Amino acid sequence: MCLKMGSLRLLQLLLLIFNMYSGIQSLICYCDTCDNKQCETAGFCYTSIIIDTSNKETRMYSCFGKEQLEPMPRPLVCETTKELNEYVKCCSEADLCNYNITRPPDYNPTEEPSVFSPWQPWLLMVAVLAAFVLLLSVVLFAVICLWHHRQNQDRSGRYTSSFPDIESVFDRPEVPLMGPHTPIRGIIELTSSGSGSGLPLLVQRSIARQIHLVDIVGKGRFGEVWKGRWRGEFVAVKIFSSRDERSWFREVEIYQTVMLRHDNILGFIAADNKDNGTWTQLWLVTDYHENGSLFDYLMRYTVDTAGMIHMALSISNGLAHLHMDIMGTEGRKPAVAHRDLKSRNILVKSNRTCAIADLGLAVRYDASTDSVDIAPNNRVGTKRYMAPEALDESINMSYFDAFKRADIYALGLVFWEIAIRCNTGGGCEDYQLPYYDMVPNDPTIEEMRKVVCIDRQRPTIPNKWQSCEALRVMSKIMKECWYHNAAARLTALRIKKTLANLGAQEDIKC
Repeated sequence: MCLKMGSLRLLQLLLLIFNMYSGIQSLICYCDTCDNKQCETAGFCYTSIIIDTSNKETRMYSCFGKEQLEPMPRPLVCETTKELNEYVKCCSEADLCNYNITRPPDYNPTEEPSVFSPWQPWLLMVAVLAAFVLLLSVVLFAVICLWHHRQNQDRSGRYTSSFPDIESVFDRPEVPLMGPHTPIRGIIELTSSGSGSGLPLLVQRSIARQIHLVDIVGKGRFGEVWKGRWRGEFVAVKIFSSRDERSWFREVEIYQTVMLRHDNILGFIAADNKDNGTWTQLWLVTDYHENGSLFDYLMRYTVDTAGMIHMALSISNGLAHLHMDIMGTEGRKPAVAHRDLKSRNILVKSNRTCAIADLGLAVRYDASTDSVDIAPNNRVGTKRYMAPEALDESINMSYFDAFKRADIYALGLVFWEIAIRCNTGGGCEDYQLPYYDMVPNDPTIEEMRKVVCIDRQRPTIPNKWQSCEALRVMSKIMKECWYHNAAARLTALRIKKTLANLGAQEDIKC
């Protein structure tokens, strides 16, 4: 009887090995992280059940390819590890065989496995010696890596220095275990301290490496913007070219600023660098807004007076938050100046409010040293939106308020772009960029300097705006943003309050 059962087991084992090496077996498995919830393999389907201290189960489903099955007769990846409170079950008898696998009733993850027999004490000595050699190897490897890191700090250090401490949320007892369907917003609430300084690095990389790129939605001098999908949610993936590495690093660094998160600043999700074998891709993952940039939106649509005020107020609200120095319980948010504010760097959300994006040129004010943190970057702002003092190079680069005043000048130009698309009932102008009738499509610094600094011209204010109270107030704000004397310009907070009062009036008619 025993001989017969042994022969049967041998026959099953040979049949399994034949199927795996023959290449003819195609097995469909249930996969909770795949796009269509299925994956195909010539190996095994598997289910992993992780049990926490409260006996709550977290399940993961996927498949193993033949290359992962080592050793072939009894793959290590299919072994249950009680020390990690993880029950693993592999199967290959039918499609989707891993979908309804349950934990055996006799499986108790709290039991300590018996490793050594009482009559084998020498095994303990071997284990201790092996552990000592392994520890020594790890220390030696760490010393070598540290030396190598110091030798190459100019490059490799750029990728990690601005991130928060590498910390896995699964090691934090105060944070519940995140399930496979936890949305991005929920992950941010669970893992961040509320400071708005970004997710832990391990969480960022986990998200970035699970994103499926769907469509390209834009290109620029920095690289490309893709629409991506993560667990059924859409995200925006900004892929920087290697020549614009400093902008990527600076933007990630700014997004890690304490208490930066705000409804009118583009929501940061994750950053990662990926080596595709040919070059390193620099990823910046943010919220996705299907309306695109303000430039794209105004090209397609007009706005009414309420919509114009709504948009302008949201932009000034975001800029006021950037410019503000805030002391909070989680730390101090430094004042930040954008330095490249324009309609292409402002996104329109689904509720028609706006979010300021592209912080690659931003600078921060360090109140403790009374200095401006300017990252080394060869890029300059967009010439069409540069303030007079930036065009004639008279701006004081060591005075932070000078950068805020340059932002206000650009904000006035953005307001003009919105206002010319305001339909008050009698139609409106076609969308145009500021100074469209004074300089070419791609003006030089000299051409902009002549128009803005020497001739002191500004975008034309149509006479018909004076008959509409909302447009009359908007034009007054624009002119006070455009002053040649930077010190005379309004502040973002003053603009925000003026627009809030304007929007609160119910009797505005044009």
